[in-house]
Amino acid sequence: MPEFFTVAKVGDIPEGEGRAFEFNDQMVAVFNDNGVYRAIDDMCPHMGASLASGHLEESVVTCPWHSWSFDTRDGTWCENRRLTIDVFAVRVVGDEIQIATVEKPDDEPKAASDPSDAEEKNCGCSGSSCKSQPADPPNSEQENG
Repeated sequence: MPEFFTVAKVGDIPEGEGRAFEFNDQMVAVFNDNGVYRAIDDMCPHMGASLASGHLEESVVTCPWHSWSFDTRDGTWCENRRLTIDVFAVRVVGDEIQIATVEKPDDEPKAASDPSDAEEKNCGCSGSSCKSQPADPPNSEQENG
């Protein structure tokens, strides 16, 4: 049975926004989604940005750096639902927002640990600002000499 720990008070997280909290040796993003609190891993697996500072709309948070989007209900990446990030159970007890520890088998790797291995490699960003792409693309023209 998971243990629950208080991370915030009701009213600390404005509706439609998220906040990051250190919890169990990692950062967790807690969102107020129209009065329903949801919690996911705060780190975007693409480049490590804080998802808590992303735009939340209809239970989907969009990373502020390169627009990767994650469903806060189940942690799936919206571009390839086979990839997920951690989701934490949330409950409200009195005025306390509490999240539960995640129990993971030691031998089961997390699907989103290396999204570059996925079939779909489009990161969804604007391209030129993406740090996952080379700064100067290789020259495709060969010089005749």
